[in-house]
Amino acid sequence: MEQPVIVITGAGQGIGRATAIYLAGRGYRVALLERDAEAGREALAEVESRGEGLFVETDVAEEEAVRRAIDRVVATWGGIDYLVNNAGFAINKPVEELSLDEWNRVLATNLTAPFLCTKHAARHLRSRKGAIVNMSSIRRKMSMPDTEAYSAAKGGVVGLTQSMAISLGPEIRVNSISPGWIDVTPWQKESARDPQALTPADHAQHPVGRVGVPQDIAYMVEYLCSEKSGFITGQDFLIDGGMVRKMIYV
Repeated sequence: MEQPVIVITGAGQGIGRATAIYLAGRGYRVALLERDAEAGREALAEVESRGEGLFVETDVAEEEAVRRAIDRVVATWGGIDYLVNNAGFAINKPVEELSLDEWNRVLATNLTAPFLCTKHAARHLRSRKGAIVNMSSIRRKMSMPDTEAYSAAKGGVVGLTQSMAISLGPEIRVNSISPGWIDVTPWQKESARDPQALTPADHAQHPVGRVGVPQDIAYMVEYLCSEKSGFITGQDFLIDGGMVRKMIYV
């Protein structure tokens, strides 16, 4: 079979980078959409050491940039089979201090970008009966102080996923993943890596006995893009080592 084409946003660092590298090794042609050129180039080099890759410097919160990126992927490989809307970031401030511009920037990258990428990739995905995976977060269910913008955006991703699954089916399946505590330190760009040792207490908080790693999410992305999940759409998968089910008394 021809190698499937997968587009991953925010693929320069963290979960996106690990997923891109993993799937390249599994035979996918991987398009990395990333606004940080340094991170994008580093990730591309790792992807190309395992398979075919394409880096397109893209701010996925800008519609014209998204349109150009999708067009370039299609021009390079002839189509798109899968889309992973992974790009995201947070600005954590007390709600009284969070500006409207900061609020809008967080929502633009975490929530508006999946809409834009889906809008411009849908016709290509439809022709190949593809799948979309949106990245939400455990923050949609649990919160820490000063995370209003990020939590609201990630909650919105789940609602967006459900709606898209109904609107785009049966040709396109749409699901989301809500990661918990994932240690992305080794997957940051080299100039930004700041290793912080995890403690036994960090791991012990999780019923599975450890903090998550990006590969835990990459494996689920692969499953949700495969024919093995052909009867699954409109769902959100919480991958957090069981932490959300654990009552913690301080």
